[in-house]
Amino acid sequence: MPTLILRGQPIGKVKGVLFDKDGTLCNSEGYLLRLAELRIKAGSQLLIKQGSSAEELKLLEELLSKAYGLTSEGISPNGTIAIGSRENNLVSTATVICLLGKTWPEGLELSNQIFKLADDLERENKDKAEQRNLLPGVRETLTRIREADVTCALISNDSQIGIESFLSSNNIESSFSNLWSADQYPTKPNPFAVKGLCKNLNLHPSECALIGDANSDLLMARQAGVGITLGYTAGWTKKPQLTKHQYLINNWDELTIRQSKH
Repeated sequence: MPTLILRGQPIGKVKGVLFDKDGTLCNSEGYLLRLAELRIKAGSQLLIKQGSSAEELKLLEELLSKAYGLTSEGISPNGTIAIGSRENNLVSTATVICLLGKTWPEGLELSNQIFKLADDLERENKDKAEQRNLLPGVRETLTRIREADVTCALISNDSQIGIESFLSSNNIESSFSNLWSADQYPTKPNPFAVKGLCKNLNLHPSECALIGDANSDLLMARQAGVGITLGYTAGWTKKPQLTKHQYLINNWDELTIRQSKH
């Protein structure tokens, strides 16, 4: 099997590499920040229609900002908007609304309305949309891995459509043999998500490496029996504090691969 090389040192043999997307392959901070702000704006608009006070609106903004992981330095790499699926963020939003005195059914209904309104606002401002571009060195890394006859796959809490749009807009569809999205069950960070993806690739988890920017990704990989877990640290303004990795990558130029000798 080909050998992964990190900063000039061999770290293990692999047949497949599983990649996270946001904060690992691409810089999504601007897009996610705008999405969070649109949801907060939508929530305020809906509560105003329901006659909420200025104090309630201020509390909604503060609580949603904390729930989504918005900070003065940008988005927290460990926040819900950075790591969680749309469903995770919907539940977080509903919980915040319940803290304002609504019932759980009311919270869920309002959250769905907030997300729909935010989606509409985003579509109206598509010309201002920030493209989720590849991080420096990603394209070259994917090329090196594929040229070594190693399978690449993508595992993300984005939707199937969102992932396919990302791959298409960056012209890297051919780099990935398979993907696992939030539309499949179970979603990450359930270790069976990794096992399901590896099964689709006809690989055992122990034959793979997983690269992600969150402790939840790395712990998931270890629980699934992935052979090599690598934390990626350069995808956010605020550097993620990782502890569940075997190795850390600070930029993509540090990772190379040596083909097996026949």
